[in-house]
Amino acid sequence: MTKKNTPDASSTEAAANVSRRGFLKLAGASGFASAAGAAATLAGVAKANAATPDGTPEQIHLTWGADPASEVVVSWASLAAATHPRVTYATDRGRREVVNAVQRTYTDGLTGVVVFTYHARLSGLHAGTTYRYEVTADNDSHAGSPFAASFTTAPHGRKPFRFTSYGDLATPNTGWVLSSPQSRFAVEAVERFQPLFHLLNGDLCYANLNPSHQTEVWRDFANNNQSSSSNRPWMPCPGNHEVEFHNGPQGLESYLTRYTLPENGTRFPGRWYSFRVSNVLFVSLDADDVVYQDAAAFVAGPAPLVPAASTGNAPIAAGLSFYVRGYSNGEQTRWLEKTLRHASHDDDIDWIVVQMHQDALSSSKTGNGSDKGIREAWLPLFDRYGVDLVVCGHDHDYERSYPVRGCNHHAGMDAATGTPVDTLQPKPAANAQAGANTFDTSHGTIHLILGGGGTSAPLDVYGVDVGNGNPQAKVFTKPNRPVPGATPGTWVRAGADALEDAIWSAQRDTGTGYGIAVFDVDPGEHGGKTTITMNYYHAPGADQTPTPNYELFETVTLAKSRK
Repeated sequence: MTKKNTPDASSTEAAANVSRRGFLKLAGASGFASAAGAAATLAGVAKANAATPDGTPEQIHLTWGADPASEVVVSWASLAAATHPRVTYATDRGRREVVNAVQRTYTDGLTGVVVFTYHARLSGLHAGTTYRYEVTADNDSHAGSPFAASFTTAPHGRKPFRFTSYGDLATPNTGWVLSSPQSRFAVEAVERFQPLFHLLNGDLCYANLNPSHQTEVWRDFANNNQSSSSNRPWMPCPGNHEVEFHNGPQGLESYLTRYTLPENGTRFPGRWYSFRVSNVLFVSLDADDVVYQDAAAFVAGPAPLVPAASTGNAPIAAGLSFYVRGYSNGEQTRWLEKTLRHASHDDDIDWIVVQMHQDALSSSKTGNGSDKGIREAWLPLFDRYGVDLVVCGHDHDYERSYPVRGCNHHAGMDAATGTPVDTLQPKPAANAQAGANTFDTSHGTIHLILGGGGTSAPLDVYGVDVGNGNPQAKVFTKPNRPVPGATPGTWVRAGADALEDAIWSAQRDTGTGYGIAVFDVDPGEHGGKTTITMNYYHAPGADQTPTPNYELFETVTLAKSRK
């Protein structure tokens, strides 16, 4: 039976009505036409004919443009091609500006479904200003009362701001693999804390685990997020579950079509990028390019995965994996070093925050664990250029490291034989103290595992203390493809090949896998200190019963002298 490709009608319509009412209420003050006048004008011009393909905007989300203080991109999708898709917004002087959207499409390589997306770049905005906007098309079935929301641009100069972060969100539709109703509450949590923007640390919706319904899963995901992502930029990075068979050379065609992200000036747009807000540089990376572990799209079998005939794509044999390690041939790492080097010489940047999906430091026992590929390629750059904070997902739990800098060699052991292995074990900085809640990150980088967005999965069980006061962590130290010689028609993926003492692990949440990190940046005064205060909120009991109740788990402050 084919799954119905429609979000919950009552909840969707209720949310839309609230949004439209809010828009019309503010219309007069911002220079828009009155509610009655707008309805009459738009209804006469743009009412969708029943025979016209429906270009009604949905899945509406925002991302930062080149400069978050002056540019925002409004993106959305529609079930059919939209006619004259556009965004209308009210300037701070009360004028109406119309920005025509650019259409981007792709045909899903497994189902043959054509996806229509639209992107409108709003430029020349004023810093620290709230703008009201509406999204419509000539064949929008709600053209008489189009979708409306608001956003606020980033401040100019050194101003305080808030951002939030988690990864591994999924959708609330439990008909999909790895989905959970908790993902709805996770989106609500972002709105509860009202950040300027949200970092979504990969594994957005797990569409590649639902190969016969990839586009439907993406749609459920984006419509669930819309209640927040239409009000503030959600800045993503790709995870292993964004990699899809027959969807581009790295399997990222769906992700890249749906998101417009800051340019990186390389042959690989959209996979990695950076942006600056106040005194913080944010760097988003695609760790799929450097990790050893194989955790992307795969065919579990026993039968091959057969794409729809309309795609013309060949069946994918059981046991086959889409393994993309090394796809940029070092281009991403060279871009990263250049970006960090420039930041280190910029007196207006005090903090560097890196976002990626997979983990360099994780002591999860039932999750993936740590990856030496990241440690080899990027941790030396983090040390050299003073990266302060790394936020990840991947393992579905919360873990915080001490500030780390440098590494211990040959401190690991082979998981099978116990012989020494060089895992490049991260070394806690000299100022790391157990129980401390304030850290000077000029001495080392703190890594956070924030994989508790909304994914349905058992709480990851952490490595156990083996008697020396430290838990053990699994580590991938070599390329990991499906195991040769496996039984035909079955899927086998080798686990982590090494173990090490997690001397770098400072805090772990053993109560629940769900939570959200809230960061408040205080740029401080010249000659004084600048701080980033993180409050991590978790959702006790959500592993058994979804809950909207997020409670404070811990507070940590990063502090350093400002430039």
